[in-house]
Amino acid sequence: MLVVASCFSLPVLAQKQSGEIDSQTFEIEKKKKIELPPANRLYNKLQPFTSEEDNRKLNYEFRTPKLTLGTPKITPTVLPVNGENKEDEGGNLNNYVKVGGGNYGKIYGETFIGNNTEDLAYDIHFKHLSNQTGPVDGQNSANSENRLKLNGQYIGNSFKLGGTAFYDRDNYYFYANRSAPNAEILKGNIRQTINTFGVQVGLDNIDNNKFIDYSIKTSLYRLSDRYSASETDWGTNFSGSVPITENIFALLNADAYVSQRTDAETFKRNLFSVKPAFKFSYDAFTVTAAFKAVNETDDRLKINRTVGFPQVEVDAVPLAGVHVFAGYGGDLNRNTLRSLLGENRWLGPNVTIANTERSRDIYGGFKGELGPSFQFEGKVSYATFKNFYGFNNDWLDSTKFAVVYDADYIKVLTVSAQVGYQYQNIVRSTLRGDFYDYNVKRLEAPWGRPRSTVTWNNSFVFSKKMFATIDAYYIGGLKNKNFQTGTTHNLKSIVDLNLKIDYLLTRNFSAFASINNLLGKNYERYLYYPQQGLNFLAGLSFQF
Repeated sequence: MLVVASCFSLPVLAQKQSGEIDSQTFEIEKKKKIELPPANRLYNKLQPFTSEEDNRKLNYEFRTPKLTLGTPKITPTVLPVNGENKEDEGGNLNNYVKVGGGNYGKIYGETFIGNNTEDLAYDIHFKHLSNQTGPVDGQNSANSENRLKLNGQYIGNSFKLGGTAFYDRDNYYFYANRSAPNAEILKGNIRQTINTFGVQVGLDNIDNNKFIDYSIKTSLYRLSDRYSASETDWGTNFSGSVPITENIFALLNADAYVSQRTDAETFKRNLFSVKPAFKFSYDAFTVTAAFKAVNETDDRLKINRTVGFPQVEVDAVPLAGVHVFAGYGGDLNRNTLRSLLGENRWLGPNVTIANTERSRDIYGGFKGELGPSFQFEGKVSYATFKNFYGFNNDWLDSTKFAVVYDADYIKVLTVSAQVGYQYQNIVRSTLRGDFYDYNVKRLEAPWGRPRSTVTWNNSFVFSKKMFATIDAYYIGGLKNKNFQTGTTHNLKSIVDLNLKIDYLLTRNFSAFASINNLLGKNYERYLYYPQQGLNFLAGLSFQF
């Protein structure tokens, strides 16, 4: 399953009093979310696969669910299989070039070239993936993506300085089913192109003997589209900790975001936050207490307010290898044009962007492991949200989507569970399920949001030369409405199965193949946008 494109639509902005968005507010964003990646630890760059046994565990933990809505993104990145005892043959081959092709006129190319010394590392990574045709209407549902990223990192005696620069370009078409299917469509009228440039610099303490531990990162990106919409965002994040006693630590997190958006008009959206906290840890018991203060401003929505969120979490270890935790908290979840387009490409112009307030979140759960091979975790969250959002077809153009908000305080129940299994470095399997109950008020339904999602990821080493992954996805409970006809559509559940195989031909060459959407269903993640059916990619990889 290769995810196709995005969208663009005309807005309907309904605004009530200052800072409040009406229940069925429709507006539309124009960009594909392309997150500015954190400064990578280049020496931890994904190495070519080796079949040697190791003691790595499937470590993971639940975080507050972001409730994102995007389709499961399956990319044809395939790990080269290089076999055992590579060090005996001259060390790992970290650089590679991959080329491939498949149905739908698929063209794939990727390269990674890097180098690292004891204190300096750098690399350049480029990827191209395109489909000359799509699931419907031939070239009118084509798409392409290009990614270019440069990383650098210097490690001193007591600090680490890293930087990243990137350029992303996404081209796609709004190919939704139309009310006049035989009407001529000018390709240029339904085309969208997103360009994103970004840089990030980070400074981290790596000296464990320093009294103050710290990390500071600053990033800047600019996004623009084919229709003169743009977003510029500058963010800075700081975190630090100081030991007060052997068991008590003082923590501080601070964030600053300055953003400017241009579409039908130009306006600014800023957010500043500070969160002091204290952490007490003794034997098998840990308590963290914090207070987060957040100030947000928005020229368009006439918002300038400061809110506070007390936070507390308790973690205990009643049995060896088992944690039980519970907490209470809240936050202001920042939404941007980039983040919304990352969830739904099919957005129109002049979309309303508002932050989502998670005013109260009561949660609890457990996590642990049974022996070296089996890990488990479960969590229940009952949270109150304001400006909870979804995606629905726009009132004026059902081929594009609007962001709709519930301006009231609503309750969302989330139940999550995850289990993982690994056998040496031969078999790895992770199964996760998330289940949601939305008590919306001003919205008719939680448009575009799933009631349940299940993912099952598996990797296998069959021999020194063959490596495979099998991934399964399920998304259920999706709804969208065509407001022009007044018809509510319960979308069919999505069941997706994907297979990838790598086979080592020589020390430097390997072949790969991926088959996505094995069940061949042209499902719709969003109304009127069928996805590709059975699709494949095959090619060669050269490691050096």
